[in-house]
Amino acid sequence: MNTFKSILFFTLISLTLAACGLENQKNKKAEFPVLGRKQYVEKIVDGKTVTDTVDHTIPDYKLVNQDSNWVTPETFEGKVYVADFFFTSCPTICPTMKKEMLRVYEAYKENDEVAIISHTIDPEYDTVALLKDFAEKLDVEAPKWHFVTGEKEDIYELGQKGYMVTAMEDENEVGGFLHSGAFLLVDKERKIRGVYDGTRSEEVDKLITDIELLLATYDE
Repeated sequence: MNTFKSILFFTLISLTLAACGLENQKNKKAEFPVLGRKQYVEKIVDGKTVTDTVDHTIPDYKLVNQDSNWVTPETFEGKVYVADFFFTSCPTICPTMKKEMLRVYEAYKENDEVAIISHTIDPEYDTVALLKDFAEKLDVEAPKWHFVTGEKEDIYELGQKGYMVTAMEDENEVGGFLHSGAFLLVDKERKIRGVYDGTRSEEVDKLITDIELLLATYDE
């Protein structure tokens, strides 16, 4: 094989491998792990004890949104949604988070299979009326984007045990509260499928793409 043919041959091989790599990367992006602690449940099958692995799911809850409507897991039936935790008087990361979440809202504003839920961790200050005003200032509305409040202990437990993120009072923190800046992608079965830094645009870019890829898995 002369030099020219050798170069051509190896170029074709390289291009083929690169194309395969891109296809594998594309397929990999469409594979979403189920995040969270798995539970192991024993049951009797044909007289034998069998251990089943159960994925972590968001537990039941009942909160109220900016329109004074109840919000429960059934609110998101047939939808994927993005969740976060914040408080309206937050002087640190919340303004950036809301700016980034607005991008998600706009990207899927016309898609009924996508919703957003933001949980206040300061329910004593963030009343329903205040959350309504907050949503109006952002020019967003339910049922696309729910701003929810409820009993403080219930919200903290939901954040820490359900979504597995920090959500709590902390007098040593600026503003008096400590919370995660994470955006959490939840599928139609209440399983967490992705966690993204809501203060970084590149992370939110990935979230916007992943929502589309996750929705596509329901069409397969």
